Amino acid sequence: MPTFAPPLARFTGRLLRALAAVATLVVVFLATIVLTDGAGSGLGAWLTTLGTGAAAALWRGRRRTRAARLVPLLPVVVAAALTAPVLIPTVPTDRRHPPALPFVATQHWSLATGSRVAVYHYPPANAGTRHPTPLVYLNGGPVRGISLLDHRFLQLLAGQGYDVYAYEPAGAGRSDLLPMGQYTIDRSVRDLSAFVDHLDQGKVDILGFSAGAVVLTRALADPGAAERLHRAIIAEPGPVDGPAARIEGPEGRPSARGLAPDMTGPRSTHMPRYAAAFGLMRLGLLTPDTGLIGQAEGDNAFTAADLGSDTASAYCARDAHRIPVEDTAQNFSFSPAASLRIQQTVKDSPSIAPRLRQSRTPAMLMIAECSSQVRQWETAVLADDPAVQRTQYLPGVGHHMWNGLDDNNDRAAAVITAFLQDKPAPLPNYPTRDEIPAFLRDRK
Repeated sequence: MPTFAPPLARFTGRLLRALAAVATLVVVFLATIVLTDGAGSGLGAWLTTLGTGAAAALWRGRRRTRAARLVPLLPVVVAAALTAPVLIPTVPTDRRHPPALPFVATQHWSLATGSRVAVYHYPPANAGTRHPTPLVYLNGGPVRGISLLDHRFLQLLAGQGYDVYAYEPAGAGRSDLLPMGQYTIDRSVRDLSAFVDHLDQGKVDILGFSAGAVVLTRALADPGAAERLHRAIIAEPGPVDGPAARIEGPEGRPSARGLAPDMTGPRSTHMPRYAAAFGLMRLGLLTPDTGLIGQAEGDNAFTAADLGSDTASAYCARDAHRIPVEDTAQNFSFSPAASLRIQQTVKDSPSIAPRLRQSRTPAMLMIAECSSQVRQWETAVLADDPAVQRTQYLPGVGHHMWNGLDDNNDRAAAVITAFLQDKPAPLPNYPTRDEIPAFLRDRK
């Protein structure tokens, strides 16, 4: 009775060796991209890998018959087909800005720093309750466009008599790009000062949220920038300097991360080119200025769904199944490379605590119950800035405190307006500086 075991075993062995060869070539290709920092959109790494693989295949088949010599090249051909999509852009490579918003005009201001930023102005809705000091909003990110959810909150503040201005940082939204090397946290502070100078209305109140709160805090530690500020609201700050970035500690009460349904919509990371580029950048294996994809292409490719669980982490666990849509696909804008670059400059910066201890600008710190920020990022600001006059701990909200759910926008607005008008706080002053140890121990 004939047996097929030996031929089948030989075929299986050859197949496994071929698959291993394909996998090896793919790994070599990615490693070469890392070594060359993606030079030439990865073409150099691709040609080098395939050329080396083809030469090795021909060497292995040199003693075979003429036809059989080509068999070892099959894994090279398969690897070439698998890796070629990494070389091919699937979105425009020149920057495509979001379309104009229908409810507010987009102005473009050229700042003294060289940045050209998109500006939005919400004048007071009721002239009878107009507050004299302009209020400037610094959004989170870093290098992210202002979401429609944030625009609605700014409209709410304008409806309460505030003359509200907001600008998208260089590289975000409808603002112009910068050369990658110019994205630094210090440049962000200089842009803020230049924006206030361009506004030319004297000192301003500033509301800084998340990454915007980091810019604001560092401005408070810079005497030249601080002299332009009237009052400062530091909402849910990230790490403000290198020592803070190295802190590991408790976050707030549980967020919706891991509980909320996965975000829907297209993801750039489902495309080989952008999965490789963003993945290797996030791992620190490619620089933000990588030659694999340009800054504009990366910005065009990145979608809200690419943020993954980051969005869910900004909401309380109990809100996991009702997280609002923060933005539309048309308005969403985020620059992953520029964001990583600015975050790295924060990590590389020395402590700002000695300078922050000299701050005299009246300030308020806002902390969310379900904050996804490390608590000590927030309490370090309270401990080091003697001009923080009150802390407002907002129950029932996550990192994105004004989120359109329930009365959260109104509660956040009440806290902000009370401080700006120097009226009694609607919430207890908690934690105070003396209560920081207990707060870090109990509010987990």
